[in-house]
Amino acid sequence: MASDGRRLRGLVAATFTPMNLNCEINLSIIQQYVDYLVDKQKVKNIFVNGTTGEGMSLSVQERKRLAEEWVRHARGKMDNVIVHVGCLSLEDSKDLASHAASCGADAIAAVSPSFIKPTCPDALVMYLKEVASAAPSLPFYYYHIPSLTGVTYRVNDLAGRMKVHIPSFRGVKFSDMNLFDFSMCVHEYKEYDFLYGVDEQLLGALVFGAHGAVGSTYNYLGATTHKILTAFLEGDLEKARKIQCHIQEFMTFVFALGWGLPEFKNIMSEVSGINLGPPRLPLMSSFKPEHPGKVREEMKRLGFIEESPETNDHITKGVKSAR
Repeated sequence: MASDGRRLRGLVAATFTPMNLNCEINLSIIQQYVDYLVDKQKVKNIFVNGTTGEGMSLSVQERKRLAEEWVRHARGKMDNVIVHVGCLSLEDSKDLASHAASCGADAIAAVSPSFIKPTCPDALVMYLKEVASAAPSLPFYYYHIPSLTGVTYRVNDLAGRMKVHIPSFRGVKFSDMNLFDFSMCVHEYKEYDFLYGVDEQLLGALVFGAHGAVGSTYNYLGATTHKILTAFLEGDLEKARKIQCHIQEFMTFVFALGWGLPEFKNIMSEVSGINLGPPRLPLMSSFKPEHPGKVREEMKRLGFIEESPETNDHITKGVKSAR
């Protein structure tokens, strides 16, 4: 990507990290996971070791092994593997960035440190510059997620500073609901890719010129979300709004049960039939035996899945293996 000038477009699945029942990373099913995304969800870009992948709960060595495996199995099947390398430690981030380049990743991304936070926008940009410099041949994306990092500097301001100081800067994974800041970024920095990261209001971001989107629901709602992109490009806003509202209804259903990342991982296991295992502490899943049926009925009602014996089998097996 860095050398040929290609732009990152379309949907990017923020992948879950497969684990066994002992919460050890499970590399054996990544090939199956990649094939599922490509064949069933029509998603050919992935963002690995990020928030959805519980990246901050993994060791550096685990993250390296995962990056290698995702790249190996995606080669020839997917367009881009973006490896998230952000850590609390600058040296760890640089180590991961260098490793991502050596194992064949297509791009890297980094979130802001969130325990000892940058004291000003320039401090954050200098931190990110150091990370990006460890893999100068790879496109670099800033991962903006203030709800988790507590770092709320305006991306429109940061992008201007990164443009000056980070030669490999290519864009932002913008996981925030502030569409004002997002739209100003797209308007002012047309040479960069701004990828929206709040799945339930993607359509709003498309109106403001989003170049693509990174999200966890694209693991199992990628095919559905592609219909939003197609309808929007064809000028059928009524259809795009209808599909987006159905996704919002599903998210409302999920949030009403108090579910979060652990349960989204369960849902992916249910829908795909791939046993992704449990989350790692400090996360715990509240998925109960009756929940797969509720998920299935809601997804069927919204038109996300068709009822079939295979679907039922996936739902039933998934909850037993993922608990």
